[in-house]
Amino acid sequence: MTIYKMVLNQEFHRLHPMLQKRYEFINEKPFQATGVMKTIKVGHIFLYPILMLGTKFKLLFPEQGSDISFTISNTPKIGKNGEEQIHWERIFYFGKKKRYFNALMSYDAKQNIIKDYLGEPSVLYSDLAFYVSTNGILKIESKKQRLVLGKIEIPLPKIFHCIATVIEKYNEEKSVYEISVDVRNPLTGLIFSYEGEFKANVME
Repeated sequence: MTIYKMVLNQEFHRLHPMLQKRYEFINEKPFQATGVMKTIKVGHIFLYPILMLGTKFKLLFPEQGSDISFTISNTPKIGKNGEEQIHWERIFYFGKKKRYFNALMSYDAKQNIIKDYLGEPSVLYSDLAFYVSTNGILKIESKKQRLVLGKIEIPLPKIFHCIATVIEKYNEEKSVYEISVDVRNPLTGLIFSYEGEFKANVME
């Protein structure tokens, strides 16, 4: 059973059928898609050094714009400790320049949350809570976070959190998945956000 079915339990079946297919990973096959981000925005210019540093870890980037091509690949794998994991690779194409927003997710049964290690190598950890809202829409919210320094993980006060809200749904009229991501900090406000749509590379 996929980690997303475990975290949502019976709520999983309230997702739009196409979102169920997207997150079910039948026969452990990756989900791969191509799309366009209508908008990508980043925060204040003083965040530029942090965003630029994020490119070294395939996590953040300072570029922004409209109608940006991107690809997404979600690949099931088994970690060294034997737990099921899903590797997320998101690539944004700014001309010939590629920027990434990568992560590795797994399931925590005790807390019923998704564990999200962001970056390669990971530099930030976040608990993720999953919800199903009206019309089969998936909502994801970040919770407790930790700074990752190799094998050391330091809990972050809320004032330093990167508060993420993700909305994903399926548009039947256009036959596309729609995604919006918004990441903010209590002090600095917007860190980055994007909104767009994508289609699976393999016919459903």
